[in-house]
Amino acid sequence: MTQPLDRRLAAAVQRVTSTALGPYQSAIVRIGFSLTWLLFLLREFPHRRELYGPDGPWGWDMAQQLIAENHAFTALMWSDSAVWFETVYTVAVLSAVLLLLGWRTRAMSVVFMVGVLSLQNRSIFMGDGGDNVIHLMAVYLVFTRCGQVWSLDARRARRTADAADRAPDRWGPVLWVVLGLLLLVGSLTHRTGGEWWLTLLLWGLWGCQGVWWAVNRRAPRSELRTLLDVLANLAHNAALVVIMAEVCLIYATAGWYKIQGSRWQDGSALYYPLKLDYFTPWPALSDILANSGLMVMVLTYGTVIVQVAFPFTLFNRKVKNVLLVAMMLEHAGIALLLGLPFFSLAMIAADAVFLPTSFLRRLGGWAAGARDRVLRRAVRIPEQRATPEEQATRTLVG
Repeated sequence: MTQPLDRRLAAAVQRVTSTALGPYQSAIVRIGFSLTWLLFLLREFPHRRELYGPDGPWGWDMAQQLIAENHAFTALMWSDSAVWFETVYTVAVLSAVLLLLGWRTRAMSVVFMVGVLSLQNRSIFMGDGGDNVIHLMAVYLVFTRCGQVWSLDARRARRTADAADRAPDRWGPVLWVVLGLLLLVGSLTHRTGGEWWLTLLLWGLWGCQGVWWAVNRRAPRSELRTLLDVLANLAHNAALVVIMAEVCLIYATAGWYKIQGSRWQDGSALYYPLKLDYFTPWPALSDILANSGLMVMVLTYGTVIVQVAFPFTLFNRKVKNVLLVAMMLEHAGIALLLGLPFFSLAMIAADAVFLPTSFLRRLGGWAAGARDRVLRRAVRIPEQRATPEEQATRTLVG
């Protein structure tokens, strides 16, 4: 009995250290959260100054007092100038785009995290619940290898492996130096936050990136390169487990708190939001649903049951997939009926970490097929109309 157990344990350790598990799951989480944050920033672009900038009700002095108490990080407190605010907002948008495309995901995940923390910690009352999920996932994504598939990094890696001679990496060192200089300025001016661990974390990530590039350049097949791969796989797998645990914790706490509420117990909790103008983007549709007592009760109890039961279904794949679809449909309904699209997108992106690999591969195949069809249509050259002389020649020859 001891030998089979030892073998299984050794095989588990070997798998965890030699492979970054869930490449498709981590990629869909990266795409989902970067897309959600990008759409939010673009939608609020006309109101960015009121939300997070100098024209907002949460003024500079109040933000300084709050930051002094909670020691949160935000680059927007480095300067109160409008130019600096626009720069940070633009960097946040660009980092979301580049992380979505999977360009330099190691560096862009850090810049993406800095952008999320800078904006959200500047005005903490701007959000609908989905901002908290994005806040947490932006930190977790830094430790994942989320660019293994469906990314420009993966395409570049395939081309490099197929090429006879490897072209030197030019963008990597430039990006590494620029980010290091910015981090140095922030550290010397004590603007990376009131907590020492954040400065240490950012410098550690910057140093690891430099070591990774140097080893790949000088000794790509050495034991040191293998050790770095093992450490990166361990960090990735641990972060993926934390993301899964975070999703389960969100649903478990939400479900058990709902059970304690009287409106959720009598099945009428959904009725009241449907009667509020703030949560009714489609009043006619909300009235139809609110006037059906049976539907309100079924959806209210169904929400509680799904949220409480989901963490316990992870060991049964079929039941888990059914509840996963139910939760995603629930969030789609919240986006449609209650007008909370970014909260719903954030939760759907978090739920995607539990999607089956086979489904994600098929999804990637469908997306690649659609992309190829669009590109073929775009590059298709229209047939040129023949000149009168050519038409006469064709007639004679025919």
